[in-house]
Amino acid sequence: MPHLIVEYTRNLGDDARIEPLLDTLCGVLAAQRGAFPVGGIRARAVAVDTYRIADGFDDDAFVHVTLAVASGRTRDVLDRTVNALFDAITAHFDALYRRRYLALSLELREFAGPGAYRSLNNIHQRFSSTAI
Repeated sequence: MPHLIVEYTRNLGDDARIEPLLDTLCGVLAAQRGAFPVGGIRARAVAVDTYRIADGFDDDAFVHVTLAVASGRTRDVLDRTVNALFDAITAHFDALYRRRYLALSLELREFAGPGAYRSLNNIHQRFSSTAI
């Protein structure tokens, strides 16, 4: 944990530069002073083919990023992380945003309560000092 899910309209094409965006966003999470262990970071992108934005003008586009995390982090950590991620998103899309109609958004989803999230992940071992 955490998971980053980037949904974007396919009409952005190669201009979206999704792989560099994922690299940047994962880097932002890794830089959050140990709040998100590197071995738990997962990111994926989904190009959306079927969508409707505003009045249906076919050149409108969106990028929506969801950050899903397990509960237990302080509000300060979450706020700092969300702000850093959104700053990275807006910087990444700055030129594209100035050239076309584009909606950018970021959502934080925190799993809370007993049974809200389950995980099994041995990737953490690779980043521990006791790795084989």
